[in-house]
Amino acid sequence: MTRPNRLTDEEIRTALETMPGWELHDGKLRKNWVRTNFNDAFGFLTRIALLAERMNHHPEIHNVFKRVRIELTTHDCDGISALDLALARAIDSVA
Repeated sequence: MTRPNRLTDEEIRTALETMPGWELHDGKLRKNWVRTNFNDAFGFLTRIALLAERMNHHPEIHNVFKRVRIELTTHDCDGISALDLALARAIDSVA
């Protein structure tokens, strides 16, 4: 299996221009949501889990009541890769 390539800072900045709400924080892509309630947040996280499993690329998930934070990085390249961008866009599609 080929290791994913780490994106350059410029590639990441360019991608983020088309990804509202996503930001670079501590070397990870990060986005926060405030859902309607805990049940809504949990359902959202379940949809993210299904996407992540299909893509075999798993986010860091933080949930407190109706607040959700997702952080993405690719450990195989010690940075952000195209996999992170693809998963971020897929997550936005179910948000």
